[in-house]
Amino acid sequence: MAETISQDTPVATRYALALLARADELRAADPGALDAIAAGLDQLARMAAEGGAFAAFLNDPRLSAKDQQAALLALADKAGVHPQVRNFLGVLVNNRRLSSLPAVAAAFGAKLAERRGTQVAHVTSAFPLSDVQRAQIVARLTESGYSGVQLNETVDRSILGGLIVRIGSRLYDNSIKSKLQRLQYAMKGAA
Repeated sequence: MAETISQDTPVATRYALALLARADELRAADPGALDAIAAGLDQLARMAAEGGAFAAFLNDPRLSAKDQQAALLALADKAGVHPQVRNFLGVLVNNRRLSSLPAVAAAFGAKLAERRGTQVAHVTSAFPLSDVQRAQIVARLTESGYSGVQLNETVDRSILGGLIVRIGSRLYDNSIKSKLQRLQYAMKGAA
């Protein structure tokens, strides 16, 4: 079962706002800094959402800060993320908040989307989405009256299949797990 990432945690929000403020400072010298920082954080958040070794690495308390920092800096260099994202990873490691990286990335994306007037749709699927599926979800949400939709993806294998989409105060649950639960309740009522 995947851990649901909430961008509303106070720690994640504080770190996201601090990084957003730093990105605003950098925009005078580098107009593309904000977008590059957002892209780097998004790339790391997707890697964490896929599970596997990177997600385990983020949540492993046995690793020393020195080991975490060396591994993350090598990963950041290989991924080609913005230098400020690289520095930010160092701050998270030094403060022993590395496990908060996915939540911080989600909070940063939400604050940036709010600033830009776009809406964030939180999509939970049993398997990682393809680019075609992402485009179809955005198109359907646009048809439903949402504009400037940005996806925040989470993989949760416990839903078995289908999607759960939360945008604003609306929740669209078309997961197989929910369908089976509704069928179970209907069968109990008929007995």
